Amino acid sequence: MKGIIGTWKLVSALVATLGGETRNLLGENPNGFLTYTGEGRMTAIIAMSGRQPLSVADPVAAPAAERAEAFATFSAYAGRYTSDGDRITHHVEVSLFQNWVGTDQIRFAKLQGSRLTLSTPPILAGGEQLVLELLWELLS
Repeated sequence: MKGIIGTWKLVSALVATLGGETRNLLGENPNGFLTYTGEGRMTAIIAMSGRQPLSVADPVAAPAAERAEAFATFSAYAGRYTSDGDRITHHVEVSLFQNWVGTDQIRFAKLQGSRLTLSTPPILAGGEQLVLELLWELLS
């Protein structure tokens, strides 16, 4: 897909059920960056809004519940990408969620000016079929 090269800042993250219900996926003000290079590499870093700092400066010494919360409210992955029309495939090489390593994550893209919307195909999460939609804005 032409026009995606660059670094994008996350504007919103929505989740929609197949029944049409829509809600914020990562809170009111999620934070994140998505970078696509001309050499076919990509990196995504996404954080839920309202994340709390750990109670100690040493992440290894932090209580297990705090570390679990930090893991549950943050996502990061990187690898190569390919595109075919409005379909972008992220070929994951490294990820906070180890289960994604070696997988292809498909996204459907809609580019409108300096805004890029990426949607997933329906995925099973928490026992229901959901579509995730992330809106990104190109940094200048």
